Amino acid sequence: MSSESPPTLESEECTKLLDTLLNNSSTSKKKRKAVRNHCMALLMLDAGLRVGELVSLRFSDLFFSNAPVRTIFIKPHMTKNKVEHSIPVSKRLSDSLRSYFSTWFLVDVNNSDSFAFYSGSEDRPLTTRQVERIICAAGWKAIGRPVHPHMLRHTVASRWMRVTNEAVVQQLLGHKYLTSTQIYCHPNEDDKRQAIESASEIPASRQPVEQVSQEEPQPVEPERPGPQPASPSSRQPASRW
Repeated sequence: MSSESPPTLESEECTKLLDTLLNNSSTSKKKRKAVRNHCMALLMLDAGLRVGELVSLRFSDLFFSNAPVRTIFIKPHMTKNKVEHSIPVSKRLSDSLRSYFSTWFLVDVNNSDSFAFYSGSEDRPLTTRQVERIICAAGWKAIGRPVHPHMLRHTVASRWMRVTNEAVVQQLLGHKYLTSTQIYCHPNEDDKRQAIESASEIPASRQPVEQVSQEEPQPVEPERPGPQPASPSSRQPASRW
């Protein structure tokens, strides 16, 4: 197992990134793309999808009866390791999907087999390179450094590891081997920051409590009186002979 943890985003950085993606809407066309880009980011940040899985999604993978699905099923042909897995949809991801549906598919979609994320034509999905450029540009604008799509997957995987066990995280990520999941056992910047802040809340004057000995007291042996001097009446006269 690697001794280094994968690069992740802090909670504040995630918020800034998502806000930047969603608020890039100076025109109606940009607003439409902003809703799409925000939804793509959440699919990686909340559901832990790989960018290759993201661009392989179809309309029917995300929506049923014109509403967001409750669980996303990633089929073997969509993954790099051919491992099928499923991920429950979070509330904020569901809200984002609902907004994406009303912005894009009420206007464009003609069949449920169209790709979920496209630019010009619904039968031509966005490429992984296009998604990488979108997320990277938002990273520069939001937090002043590039953000790769896989960092979003790393981030949510690290969060999952704090609240559940390795086997559950392995299933959510679609890892074939547990060793691939164990890299997320390492602490990230959020973990280290929390440790420092928690320690600073302890009063410096607090002293360790002195422990009381649990040993039973030993009995004290009473002092024995020494020989007493004889009284004058008991003394015998010295012999003259």
